[in-house]
Amino acid sequence: MQPRRREGSKKTTSWLHFRRFALFLTATVLFALVLASTAWAQRWGRIEEGYGVPERHPPENFSDGAFTVCKLKYRSVRSEWLGMGWATDYPYAGINLTTRVAELTKTPVSRDTNGDPNYWVVTADDPALFQCPYVMAADVGTLHFSPVEVEGLRKYLLKGGFLWVDDFWGTPAWQQWSSEITRVLPGHPIFDIPADHPIRHTMFELETIPQVTAIQNWRGSGYSTSERGSDSPHPNFRAIADEKGRIMVLMTHNTDIADSWERESEDREFFMQFSPAGYAVGLNVVIYSLTH
Repeated sequence: MQPRRREGSKKTTSWLHFRRFALFLTATVLFALVLASTAWAQRWGRIEEGYGVPERHPPENFSDGAFTVCKLKYRSVRSEWLGMGWATDYPYAGINLTTRVAELTKTPVSRDTNGDPNYWVVTADDPALFQCPYVMAADVGTLHFSPVEVEGLRKYLLKGGFLWVDDFWGTPAWQQWSSEITRVLPGHPIFDIPADHPIRHTMFELETIPQVTAIQNWRGSGYSTSERGSDSPHPNFRAIADEKGRIMVLMTHNTDIADSWERESEDREFFMQFSPAGYAVGLNVVIYSLTH
């Protein structure tokens, strides 16, 4: 990574860096990932437009010191349009993100005996959670934590854990999620991440956060990115930090960043519009989570 320039050239350097990244993804993904996605679909059992993917729970003492994504499983108490509860974006978003982390950084990633990226499902009250360096959850505007899950997730986050919640839209989903995470971390305020926060500058300069929509909505709505109309006018990039300022919980609300990874090989136009920017966010978040 080149050193950042000063005296007004920061945006130019950032754009050139991002441009190289986008060209790399365009050259590799459009061909290789079509084949790779087919292989993953056969291996994991994807069925047409739905999912027939088994839950992949980690074995005892599964951590090998390398990067892996853990998917948070939870109970839904309400539903959201285009949502699938905890299984939203499972497992291909995490698999593809891990693949890009391995390709575009020097971060070692955890792999199974076939050389494929490991990707686990955990619950908030599972002791295995404490071996997860990085946890993602989607459609969190539908969830409810039990008292045991509240306690387990609180301990995980305060001990240095990291949770990224993504793909929840509009006011009702925000209210549901914010009330639940407040039960987990009372007294820790939710804040909008400012432009000068380190998470925006770890690898790419994130001047804006893209509003990524589900590919189904994008195709069926005339390429609109707002899934809730006037109730989701722009993405929100928010967080909860510990007393030292380390982000414990990252929130990308009114956007579906993970769909830019999951669907990268399904539609060239969708890829070009969303995937480079979505991966820029993902890589920044991974690097931040592993270094803070």
